[in-house]
Amino acid sequence: MDRRTRNVAEYIAAMPQEVRAKLVQIRAAILQVAPDATEFISYGMPAYKYDQTFIGFAAMKNHIGLYPFTGSFIAAHQKELAGYSTSKSAIRLPLDEPIPISLIKKIVKLRIKETKAKSIGQP
Repeated sequence: MDRRTRNVAEYIAAMPQEVRAKLVQIRAAILQVAPDATEFISYGMPAYKYDQTFIGFAAMKNHIGLYPFTGSFIAAHQKELAGYSTSKSAIRLPLDEPIPISLIKKIVKLRIKETKAKSIGQP
């Protein structure tokens, strides 16, 4: 992946066709929940923000990494994420499985709520 990609459309277009379709699904799910979010490239991957960045994703060799930029969702939803490999702040979506659109939308909703609460100073 060329780190000089300027926008999300270029990032997705540069991927192999089978990965591209999954990235398009993820992008669409995020934008359905957060249609007014700013879409940009951060650390070489697509990311979305309002006042703060709330989610990003990146294509890897064997999975797509979903990055909620916080461990709160992952820690609070271990049961839902049991079928996925996770780390403190990442969820790995295997390339050979369907994209969990409803889970992605749930993550986006939670992250928007958390981000907006931080912006107005709520815990």
